[in-house]
Amino acid sequence: MPQMSKVELYAAIRRDHRAGMKMRELERKYNVSWRTVKKAVDSVWPEPRKKLPPRPTALDPYKPVIDEMLRTDLDAPRKQRHTITRIFHRLVEEHGAEVSYQMVRRYVSDRKPEILAASGKAPVEAFVPQTHLPGHEAEVDFGDVTVRLAGELVTCYLFSLRLSYSGKAVHRVFASCGQEAFFEGHVHALRTLGGVPRSKIRYDNLKSAVAQVLGAEPGQGGHRPVDCLPLALQHRELLLPSRHRRRPREGRRRRNDRLLPPH
Repeated sequence: MPQMSKVELYAAIRRDHRAGMKMRELERKYNVSWRTVKKAVDSVWPEPRKKLPPRPTALDPYKPVIDEMLRTDLDAPRKQRHTITRIFHRLVEEHGAEVSYQMVRRYVSDRKPEILAASGKAPVEAFVPQTHLPGHEAEVDFGDVTVRLAGELVTCYLFSLRLSYSGKAVHRVFASCGQEAFFEGHVHALRTLGGVPRSKIRYDNLKSAVAQVLGAEPGQGGHRPVDCLPLALQHRELLLPSRHRRRPREGRRRRNDRLLPPH
């Protein structure tokens, strides 16, 4: 019998049990104990594994000493705080500890954030929610992608334009990463979407989307972002009307962007 996971084994036992097989027959067929068959019949999922208690280590007697060093560092100047190497040397020299450096490093890496959190001095995690108005913003990325062409791996370049509100995206693959392909990707995406964003298009640090600033100091290499929205507006005659949209399917909530019409 092929090797099965515990979930697959439980499912097979329940299936055969529903088909009328006896407990003894299930034991022999799957080569398991009566307890395993009983658990599989009574429960859909296997019981979670019991967590084993941590094994004692040579570092256990010195953990309170390390904790005291870390607590002392909370109010100490930055350059006077204990490094992991300093903690290790103090344990060996002052306490005669027979421990390895890796053991001390693992414990300090796990314990230091806990002590910071308990003292209230840990950095507070903050999140900035992003909100986007329908049809106002889009995001562009232009990077290399490897495809198999005629049996050989070829490096091409994928242009992606994604509307920030609805998440609807348009992709196109090019053979080069020049600005001609970059601009053509915009025209194709905006024509496919049937309009242009009302506010801005964001670029993720793309070389194709920047131009050198004239008059910058030598060696500084100043750059400024290129605003591609006027370019798209110049090609408005290439864009399709946006008034013909497919209606969302019943029972599914759909977010639609409201783009500027081409005319």
